[in-house]
Amino acid sequence: MALTGIQIFKLLPKTNCKECGVPTCLAFAMNLASGKAELDSCPYVSDEAREQLAEASAPPIRPVVVGKGVRKATTGGETVLYRHEKTFFNPTLLAAVVPSDISDADLTAKLVCWNALQYERVGLNLRPELIAVKDVNGNKDAFAATAKKIAETSEFNVILMTENADVMKAGADAAGFKRPLLYAATAANVDAMGAIAKEKDLPIAVKADSVEALIPLTEKLTGMGIKDIVLDSGSRDVKQSFEDQIAMRRAALKDGNRSLGFPSIVFPCEMASNIDVETMISAMFIAKYGGIVVMSEFRTESVFPLLLEKLNIFTDPQRPMTVVEGIYEINNPDENSPILVTTNFALTYFIVSGEIEGSRVPCYLLIKDSEGLSVLTAWAAGKFGGDDVGAFVKKCGIMDKVKHKNLVIPGYAAAIAGDVEEELPGWSIIVGPREAAHIPAFLKSR
Repeated sequence: MALTGIQIFKLLPKTNCKECGVPTCLAFAMNLASGKAELDSCPYVSDEAREQLAEASAPPIRPVVVGKGVRKATTGGETVLYRHEKTFFNPTLLAAVVPSDISDADLTAKLVCWNALQYERVGLNLRPELIAVKDVNGNKDAFAATAKKIAETSEFNVILMTENADVMKAGADAAGFKRPLLYAATAANVDAMGAIAKEKDLPIAVKADSVEALIPLTEKLTGMGIKDIVLDSGSRDVKQSFEDQIAMRRAALKDGNRSLGFPSIVFPCEMASNIDVETMISAMFIAKYGGIVVMSEFRTESVFPLLLEKLNIFTDPQRPMTVVEGIYEINNPDENSPILVTTNFALTYFIVSGEIEGSRVPCYLLIKDSEGLSVLTAWAAGKFGGDDVGAFVKKCGIMDKVKHKNLVIPGYAAAIAGDVEEELPGWSIIVGPREAAHIPAFLKSR
């Protein structure tokens, strides 16, 4: 039975050293209890306490790190079935397949195209993470060369797909520095594949004909000391595979079945005959409950909506996305340019800044920390009051950049105008539009 945060706290050293990344041991204990942290993050926990805590504090579904570098990612680590119960933390990873016999020129062209699939959204850079190299002819040299080129010349991390242990060994030798996922260990090759994973300290996927048949494979690997495992129930029928995802998640979370307490990998690329249907199936598995989704191809019309789905599902609803407080210069402003102020809710910032940029009017946009609340909500919560806005304008440094004393506040915060004027004697406080879409016309009319 899992321990509560207070029970875990009693077993910690209580040094509040902050080396785990949070301010206090109590906060670390709460993170352990909710599956947001791992015990290894605490450098001072005693061996006795570690033994007591290791099993109790581990998430029901083990988090597995795939890859290294800027696209290193974690899959798994979930503690609940439904997002409304608690936040989902580790987004589904997206992969596309290349055959091991692909020509060097074709691979180069694909990598150039796929590397360009990066999208800016509310201040975040969204992009797919993985390329799966599929063994198509048993040629271990070609397999290793393809994996090596992807690992060395792109930011993508790698999935090595073969059931031939010799081919897998060649691929792991060539691309092991990028921590690829080995796919897959089966009943026929689990000893050989497990040995490669253990020697190289790499994550490994297991594949069987059913959920039940996965259990002896995961128990075999964990018995060898391998912990980073990914599950493939083997079905390529959409309905059955969907049922398998739910069955594995419920077994781990509701029944405490540690043998199935690992993230999963699914293959929409083998469930559809065209990219449109494949994309719909991928969207379904991002929602329930694919840890890694493997597609046949990366295309903008498919990848972009899937990345947005990931962003929506795996964003913590209790922690609004924010931008950093400060002065943002838009369209190369000068000392006579207008000054606007708003909150640090990311969506507010990007909508307002986008409208200002589109107006082509040089402006200073002041972003005040409102704990991620929108203008009206922040004003109602006392996070965007006149006194606070005035004090922020004084300290932010904008007075050193302009000669005038005119400040535009959001239309929805018109009620704070008087308080801002009291805090900023001599300043003219102008109430701007309520809707961001009206900002360009407002700026051009002044």
